[in-house]
Amino acid sequence: MGLQPPPPSTTPGTGRAWGGSPARHDTSQKGNVHDRHARQPYPRPHQGTEGAAQRRPTAHQASDRQHPRQIEDTLRPDRIVVGVSSPYAEDVVREVYAPLLQNGIPLFVTDPATAELIKGAANAYLGMKISFINGVADMCAAAGADIQQLAEAIGFDPRIGRGGLNAGPGYGGGCLPKDVRAFTASARTLGANEAATLLRAAEQVNESRPIAALGLIEQTLGRPVKGVRVTVWGASFKAGTDDVRESPALAIAALMRRRGATVTVHDPHAVRTALRRHPELDYADDLEDSVKDAGLIVLATEWPHFREADPKALAPLVADPVLVDLRNLLNADAWRMAGWTVRQLGRPAQE
Repeated sequence: MGLQPPPPSTTPGTGRAWGGSPARHDTSQKGNVHDRHARQPYPRPHQGTEGAAQRRPTAHQASDRQHPRQIEDTLRPDRIVVGVSSPYAEDVVREVYAPLLQNGIPLFVTDPATAELIKGAANAYLGMKISFINGVADMCAAAGADIQQLAEAIGFDPRIGRGGLNAGPGYGGGCLPKDVRAFTASARTLGANEAATLLRAAEQVNESRPIAALGLIEQTLGRPVKGVRVTVWGASFKAGTDDVRESPALAIAALMRRRGATVTVHDPHAVRTALRRHPELDYADDLEDSVKDAGLIVLATEWPHFREADPKALAPLVADPVLVDLRNLLNADAWRMAGWTVRQLGRPAQE
C-alpha cells in the first residue's frame, strides 16, 4: 500500500541525515534519523478549499551533477540533499530513495531554501578551492617553489583535504562556472557583500588563467607565440567527457591563435564538439599527427592518453621538443631524458 498523507503537523522541521554507513556518520546503527540543525517549521496547510492542494507533497532535490557522470552519480551519489515542505513529502522521498539508502547513501533532509543554498555553496566552495590553489601556483612560480609538494603537504590537514587542490588552467564545464556566478549573484542580492566579494575574487582568478598560462608558455619559449606552430593536447574542460563548454584548454588555444600562433588541437574524445565551438582552430584526431612540425606542445587537459605518450617516439616528429604541462600530469624527468624541454605549472624550471 502506498503512503497516505498524514494530518497537518506543527512539529518544527529539522535538517536530518538519514541512512549511510557508520563509517560515514557518527551513528551506532545504519538507517537512523539524526537531527543536525534546527530549521523553521514546515508550512501548515491552509484550511477550507485550499487544503487539498496544500497537502500535496512538495520536495526539491538539490541537483549537483558532474557531466558526464550523471547516471553514475544518480545511482551512487555521495549524498542526497532534499528540501521538503511537509513531513509527508519527506516520507515520499524516503520511499523513493529507499534502495540507495539501504546501500549506505546518506540522505540530508531540510527545507527548500536551505537545499538550494547547499547546492550552490558546494559548487562555489569547490570553485574557490580550485582558484585558491591556482593563485598559490602563481606564488610558487614567482618564488621557485613546487605547487605539487605544497598541495600534498596542506592536503594532510583534515580541515583542508587534498581533493580539489590540483593546480591547473582553471575550472570549466557547463555547471561549475555557471553555479559560481549564480551563487555570487545570490550573495549580492541577499546583501552578503563580503561573501560576494570573496566569490567574485575566485571568479577573477579563474578568468585570469588563460593569460597566466600564456605567460608560462612564452617564458618557456623565450619569445612571444606569434609565428609558432603550437599543438594543444586537450579540448574538453576535463578528462572523461566531450564537454567543451567554458573549456580552459580551448580558451588558451584561442588566445594563442589571436596572438599569432598556428594552433592544432588534439583530444581523444572532444574534437567534434570543439570544432563546432571553435572552427577557427585546426584539429587532429591522431596524437602523432597532432605534433608534426610543432614548435611547442601544451598539455591542457588531464587525459591518461597523454600520460601514456612516448616522448622518445614523438621527439623526431616535432620541430622543437618543447612541452608545457599545465596539469602536472607527466613524468617530466622521463621527458627531459628523452631530450625535451619541459615546464610544469607552479613548479621550478629545470634544465
